Amino acid sequence: MTTSTENVAARLDLTALVRWLDVAVEGGIGSQVTARLIAGGRSNPTFELTDGSRYWILRRPPYGHVLPSAHDMGREHRVLSALQDTAVPVPRVVGLCTDEAVIGAPFYVMDKLEGRTLRTQDDTAVLTEDERAALAGAMIDTLAAIHEVVPEDVGLGDWGRSVGYLERQLRRWSKQWDESETRPRSSVIDILRRLSASLPDLAWSGIVHGDFKIDNIMVAHDEPSRIVGVLDWEMATLGDTLSDVGILCSFWDQEGEPFNPISAGATALPGFGSRESVVGRYAERRGVDVGCLDWYMAFADFKLAVILEGIHARHLQRQTVGDGFEGVGAMVDPLLERALAIASASSIPALRG
Repeated sequence: MTTSTENVAARLDLTALVRWLDVAVEGGIGSQVTARLIAGGRSNPTFELTDGSRYWILRRPPYGHVLPSAHDMGREHRVLSALQDTAVPVPRVVGLCTDEAVIGAPFYVMDKLEGRTLRTQDDTAVLTEDERAALAGAMIDTLAAIHEVVPEDVGLGDWGRSVGYLERQLRRWSKQWDESETRPRSSVIDILRRLSASLPDLAWSGIVHGDFKIDNIMVAHDEPSRIVGVLDWEMATLGDTLSDVGILCSFWDQEGEPFNPISAGATALPGFGSRESVVGRYAERRGVDVGCLDWYMAFADFKLAVILEGIHARHLQRQTVGDGFEGVGAMVDPLLERALAIASASSIPALRG
């Protein structure tokens, strides 16, 4: 069995992990297993495992302090298992381990998909305009497919409560900010006041992915408009499905406007279309009213700012692994400012403040 400096830094116990894998993987595995920390994950540490011929992906919660209800590996494992035979493309799950003695935290393992992830504008720039347009359409149709799954039909009827979802979300992310903030910001008080005063009524309940964006899907190598998997279900639950549309809009960059600091212009290229066209296709596909989407967009920016502040706090405490954390703290204020700008320009009076 071999290890690497990355494994040592991430404190991944391969000896115990191999024993668990030998039982979980059909037919067992040999002792020669290597692990590689996958770059780019700023939340749940994610590893590629291989025995030389087969490949798997392991996901575990972050190191250090996190919100107790966040990063629940059991929830992520359950929704992936439930969606295996639906129209939603997801990886095949190998197993869930709740015994923290194995690697120091709960984790789950799934098959590695064959495909590629488009994370940056450099990645999307290699696509043709027609390919970008087709991918945009496929993303909207896939999001609609997630929302059209009837939770009770796939064993998720008791997985969460859609009623009161937005109120709980506001409380949750407000608490997370209080526990993670590295310095006080008056903008947080302002945006929370406005969001609380203008909560929309629940109209479209269902499965919520919680982080649906271009770099959380995997596309086929030879056909970039074909989605082979939807990834990163760590925040999924039952709730208000329009919150996913708000998240997608937050990450849907377009030319002539400030980019989301995470996506940094990945969709701001000809072919992807405008945010309005994305929302229009989704609304037509599902037959839903998106008149109050400003609230969901402002909330999406606020939620992402809270997540990044938490990652920044863990980085300052030296509890992150891998690269790419140095600039995370600088991303928080632009998102809070954009959330307030969306709120101030909204057609919803209470959201304008």
